Amino acid sequence: MFTWPARVYYENTDAGGVVYHAEYLKFMERARTEWLRAFGFEQTSLLRERNLLFAVANMEIAFLASARLDDLLNVSVILEETKRVSLTLTQTITRNDPGGQVTPLIRARVRIAMLSRDFKPVRIPADLLNRLQPLLDGQPWIIKH
Repeated sequence: MFTWPARVYYENTDAGGVVYHAEYLKFMERARTEWLRAFGFEQTSLLRERNLLFAVANMEIAFLASARLDDLLNVSVILEETKRVSLTLTQTITRNDPGGQVTPLIRARVRIAMLSRDFKPVRIPADLLNRLQPLLDGQPWIIKH
């Protein structure tokens, strides 16, 4: 599991002081981007050097509890499946509460598709799939900085 920390700022909240529902999508997008970066694949490089990009093709999301201003969240990414042109991920957002309790806030299943620069589905490059394969095999992985 890859986890990315996120802080809730005033700009993320609605008039009621809770995180506006669309903001969770931003937190998950950032975590997916950093997850790819951890494997040596930056979105900008994929586009610039290979004319490829990932786009969300489908998302199922469950809102379980609300986050509030100044909460520190953990946004996780778990690779569930690879196909020729897409990856299926499970993403969760949790909050560490006082006393060490972890509260699940969001649970989502996300399918991202590989697209060409002109937004047509294309095969995911073999080198990217090869780097991700150990995750599906249950092998530990090391992030290269």
